[in-house]
Amino acid sequence: MVNVTIGGTTMRYPLGTQYADIVKDYESSAKYPIILVRANGKLRELHKRVKKDITLEFVTIQDPAGHKAYLRSAYMILGKAFTGVVGKENLKRLEIHYSLADAYFFTVEMTEPLTQELLDRVKEEMQKIINQELPIYKKSVSTDEARERFRESGMYDKEKLFRYRRSSRVNIYSIEDYEDYYYGYMANHTGYIKHFELSLYDDGFLLNLPNRKTPDQLSPLVPMNKIYQMMKETEEWGEKIGISNVGELNERIMKSEILDIILIQEALQEAKISKIAEQIIDENKKFVMIAGPSSSGKTSFANRTCVQLAAHGMKPHLISLDDYFVNREDTPLDEFGQKNYECLEALDIEKFNKDMLDLLKGMRVEIPSFNFKTGQREYHGHFLQMGPDDVLVLEGIHGLNEKLSYALPKESKFKIYISALTQLNIDEHNRIPSTDGRLLRRMTRDARTRGTSVKQTISMWPSVRRGEEENIFVFQENADVMFNSSLVYELACLKVYIEPLLFAIEKDEPEYEEAKRLLKFLDYFLPVPSDAIPNNSLVREFVGGSCFKV
Repeated sequence: MVNVTIGGTTMRYPLGTQYADIVKDYESSAKYPIILVRANGKLRELHKRVKKDITLEFVTIQDPAGHKAYLRSAYMILGKAFTGVVGKENLKRLEIHYSLADAYFFTVEMTEPLTQELLDRVKEEMQKIINQELPIYKKSVSTDEARERFRESGMYDKEKLFRYRRSSRVNIYSIEDYEDYYYGYMANHTGYIKHFELSLYDDGFLLNLPNRKTPDQLSPLVPMNKIYQMMKETEEWGEKIGISNVGELNERIMKSEILDIILIQEALQEAKISKIAEQIIDENKKFVMIAGPSSSGKTSFANRTCVQLAAHGMKPHLISLDDYFVNREDTPLDEFGQKNYECLEALDIEKFNKDMLDLLKGMRVEIPSFNFKTGQREYHGHFLQMGPDDVLVLEGIHGLNEKLSYALPKESKFKIYISALTQLNIDEHNRIPSTDGRLLRRMTRDARTRGTSVKQTISMWPSVRRGEEENIFVFQENADVMFNSSLVYELACLKVYIEPLLFAIEKDEPEYEEAKRLLKFLDYFLPVPSDAIPNNSLVREFVGGSCFKV
């Protein structure tokens, strides 16, 4: 017998008891289904067994790790259902691309056309698989064996991925005779996936799943056509250079072709920024409002936009909205009683609108500067006066919110949403969340320039994400133009900087679990040194060496 301590109470269980059996004793008291556990702080799937005295914590589908397991399990059920409905011999490719709010965009290649009637049959098959509560088994095989299995199954993206993996073992999941590889933990059986919907979308379809906040219900599909078009354009960029997944990137790195990839990607971004500058000029805009989530590269993008505007004969002036912060003692408090620097009210909106209106009228205005050390707004003789060729480039998280610039004429404003939306997949069935790319960017930058450890960055990331959801994402479709700052090679570059910092987090620290996950993720990539990256690249904002003041 072993001692299992849950919530301060110790119970006795036979040695070798599955966590799934322990969970059954407690599932009625949990608000949401328990999909994983933490045994002595380590994340474990429910098929694992108790081998010693432990302290156990339950992970539900509402917890971040549990929700990720829920999503992965849903993807696998979808793959099995599609194979069952269409037939393995007729299904050439089923690929996940990116998320659109709570829906996930897939494309499929098969011998019959994709119709809603077919999706309804797939949904029916998924429901059958879910109702049966089929076990999701995990088996560890050698990397060589895994590559051979993937090759025989026609999963060449996975075969290529593991060619460059240092790990000697690979975990393969199965539902009955359907096998696949997934990056991360899975549910114990198929019965967890209670709510889902399939619907046609453009040249593919959407799998709508519950979000983490309300995991027991589906949210209505939110139209996100601008984000979708931006992601589609980004994928087309990837197709032009022949890189859509990590295996293909590693292959190009191995062949010493990464310099060409860097130059092409940078040229594509520069061409896009030039086109945006032309649109601003053609539409005679005076205020360029740039907004995006943390570590999206707003500052570098704003500087490069100014360069392009100047190259087209304009006189751009870059202004950070942070300089309109209210004095620190006037900063609003959040629900936890902490100063909330992310909310709109943290800015002096009245002063901002007065200054901008005065500039629009041709008046001479002194622009403030916020001193982050003293927490006070200051004036240092930074005067501006706008002429016919002057353009103000305003960068800050609230740029897309009409409440920020309520007094300015709509026809004078040009809104740009920027984010780092990762175009790479690990493979056809494993996407890379854009939040992971931005987190790695932020950890690299903060450790280099702000003296913030990766442990601290990981700890405060959930708070940063909440601020983004409240103040940025809700306004993204209001943008006139969207810009994707992600570069296909950047994760391989960030790996060089961030891996040693992640290894410094100790096993007994609460951030260790996330550090371990990120280290496993970075293990997929071959490293790329930053020597060949241009000094005006958006990546330079994070790894250092930028020609801009970032």
